[in-house]
Amino acid sequence: MRARELGRKSVVVGDRVGLVGDVSGADGALARIVRIAERRSVLRRTADDDETTAEGRLERVVVANADQLVIVSALADPPPRAGFVDRCLVAAYDAGIEPLLCLTKADLAGPEAVLDYYAELELPYVLIRPDSDLAALRDLLEGRVSVMVGHSGVGKSTLVNRLVPDAARAVGTVSAIGRGRHTSTSAVALPLPAVRGRDEVPGWIVDTPGVRSFGLAHVSADSLLHGFPDLVEGTVDCPANCPHTADEADCGLDAWVAAGKADARRLASYRRLLASRAGEGDGRAEPEQRNPGDPLAGS
Repeated sequence: MRARELGRKSVVVGDRVGLVGDVSGADGALARIVRIAERRSVLRRTADDDETTAEGRLERVVVANADQLVIVSALADPPPRAGFVDRCLVAAYDAGIEPLLCLTKADLAGPEAVLDYYAELELPYVLIRPDSDLAALRDLLEGRVSVMVGHSGVGKSTLVNRLVPDAARAVGTVSAIGRGRHTSTSAVALPLPAVRGRDEVPGWIVDTPGVRSFGLAHVSADSLLHGFPDLVEGTVDCPANCPHTADEADCGLDAWVAAGKADARRLASYRRLLASRAGEGDGRAEPEQRNPGDPLAGS
């Protein structure tokens, strides 16, 4: 339980806290949280992109003190949604957390389209198949607090159960319309299995409930651009206070893309987020309709 003197200060998964009382963990033991250490990082999201709405003002802390954001995306069933991954990247960069792209169901489809879309970012990634060895992923998780996020149905809970066999996270199926069923209902921190001959915990995984949106109302417009590092240099020649919108004639981003220095789809994604922040379009970032011939889905 939380000590009364902490007032309304919230305690979230990943917080480092000071305890008094019975900390044995035995049945019936009672301890109080009396201190919450300063957070090294805070990963946040909102239900809406527009901060003028009630949903946009409602900020949710996903996890504190994480080192790495593992963005879990299936390559098929359901198809990858680049817009959602872009949102997670913005949130990670804003929080000062390193991103890692984890592409599941690699037995059903190849990763070429997704990797091509992020080619300019040099984004670290791992491919996961049902029978694949997880050694490469374990190496990237070792010694870190890693928070895993992803749409429902992408295989996140299955992956957690493989990494932490005692986790027993609930596993669901993908519905007929291509959306996963929510199986995890709360965020939980799980220690990775100990390495033989070592006393310390080799790392932690924070498993989160599957999400259908990742709102960015808490991220400033300037910070939003830094979620697209492949576009930042293209704004050097922009006029002061350039909004970087499509109707801004002097914005340098269109010329940057036309010169082949960034993917036009990345600029379109960035401008969709700008429009959503301004209250235009779908601020909740629900999945968009796929464009014919486009191997990547929407948000």
